Amino acid sequence: MKKVRITKEFTFETGHALYGYDGKCRNVHGHSYKLAVTVIGTPIDDLGHVKHGMVIDFGDLKKIIKEEIVEPFDHATVFNKNTPHVELAKELSDRGHDVILVDYQPTSEMMIIDFADKIKKRLPDNIQLHHLRLRETETSYAEWHAADQ
Repeated sequence: MKKVRITKEFTFETGHALYGYDGKCRNVHGHSYKLAVTVIGTPIDDLGHVKHGMVIDFGDLKKIIKEEIVEPFDHATVFNKNTPHVELAKELSDRGHDVILVDYQPTSEMMIIDFADKIKKRLPDNIQLHHLRLRETETSYAEWHAADQ
């Protein structure tokens, strides 16, 4: 049977600041992110299987992405834990805000690499992550493709 790619899209609101950046994004700000997740596999070819004809149930893919990315990142603020922003992160956290500390500059490019790693660990062995698109604004996005790795 032939391989098929399927894609599921997600949206979430996340704040961040880019420490050391020479433009406006050094300030804490947020984005309405749109994440498109594309996986590839062979549709199940077992008439007795409840998911016959599916590469992966969209609901199963949704569960993975919601748990790994949407729920933790939605309405949270992301800071690089290796910068002085860690002090701001602590202040916000102490005041009840959701904060995520990462070990990278929280650009779309670095976030998408992180997301790819998280997703790949959760996919069944017969399903591969094909590519991701993380849209930061209407006109700007980062892409991750397995073929480029």
